Amino acid sequence: MTDIRILGQQAKASCQQLALLSTQEKNQVLLKMAEALKVNTDKILQANALDLSQADEHGIKETMKDRLKLTKERIIEMANGIVQVASLPDPIGEVEKMWVNADGLTIGRKRVPLGVIGIIYESRPNVTTDAASLCFKTGNAVILRGGKEAFHSNQALVEILQTVLKENQITPFSIQFVDDPSREVANQMMRLNEYLDVLIPRGGAGLIQSVKNNATVPVIETGTGNNHVYIDKDAQLEMACNIVINAKVQRPSVCNAIETILVHKDIAQSFLPLIEKQLQEHKVELRADQKALAYLSTATLASEEDWYTEYLDYILAIKVVDSLQEAIEHINKYNTKHSEAIVTDNYFSSQKFLNEVDAAAVYVNASTRFTDGFVFGFGAEIGISTQKLHARGPMGLPELTSIKYIIYGEGQVRK
Repeated sequence: MTDIRILGQQAKASCQQLALLSTQEKNQVLLKMAEALKVNTDKILQANALDLSQADEHGIKETMKDRLKLTKERIIEMANGIVQVASLPDPIGEVEKMWVNADGLTIGRKRVPLGVIGIIYESRPNVTTDAASLCFKTGNAVILRGGKEAFHSNQALVEILQTVLKENQITPFSIQFVDDPSREVANQMMRLNEYLDVLIPRGGAGLIQSVKNNATVPVIETGTGNNHVYIDKDAQLEMACNIVINAKVQRPSVCNAIETILVHKDIAQSFLPLIEKQLQEHKVELRADQKALAYLSTATLASEEDWYTEYLDYILAIKVVDSLQEAIEHINKYNTKHSEAIVTDNYFSSQKFLNEVDAAAVYVNASTRFTDGFVFGFGAEIGISTQKLHARGPMGLPELTSIKYIIYGEGQVRK
């Protein structure tokens, strides 16, 4: 069994070297990491093929295999994400503001690394390179604990990144991989307060809840995505159909896909048969409330549980609402504070929705699938935070920093 304390000690020690690296040095190493991914494409695909061959015995359903699968194109996207991280401003060392207080002290707020970051995640190998590159750029050491379903892919990726570190005389312990996917080791990691400064879970509801309930290390919660699109009475129906189809079926297994659509009663009769026909083409199973059932030919009756469910599959819940206010209340009751959207041509309705819906990302006339660090221009993301403390939404470089106050005096003493 992996001795997680040794990994913690090594990570803590590596922070000293990371703190001394200049922005230029970090960027040069990141560019070499990106190139190494492309050079080692065959090695990565072989490891991923082994994971995919074991997917059935790990109980991974078909839609979730898409999250696990790597292709040459996806590896290029991962490399491009690292390149973009290298191109972004380095927040470390930035002094946000300075002021002089009544005692004549000059006080400033300076950005510093969080320290050692632990990440527990599932399925998606791209999390490995996203997290590693963001942590390295911000001078943080990282301990990566992926799930057993992507074990070989993650191991290969970390070996490639560590090779680049060694070739550039940087300790490989700044990016470490937990090669024991057992729950016991994960639980030990959750209590590694002596060495971990923060723990970030990224995965399904079960994983996130387990970390929240068991961790003594401070946690930044990334959320599941029980997301909604509300079709307002003033919506363009063709636009609404395009947004719903994209948000549901482009990649149903990801956390920014939608799970429920809410439809205003005034357009339900015209919109619901229209969207049902398009959803049938993608073999989406529909679960609807009594009002919506009147306009649908293939749906079954939704239960209360359906409104809470993140399906991550070709399943969609549908509800007819009497008003915008009812839609907002439904969303705020059942959502996971991730991504929500309204389709409307009414400016006042859009502003009410933006102001009153409680979520990390709120859209007007656009698909929720855009909630993504790369798309937002962050290069990559460490996860999408659905909490309100420290960070919210896609977490890029600034969210992986803390601050210290720097104070200049001229001999002042407090009276």
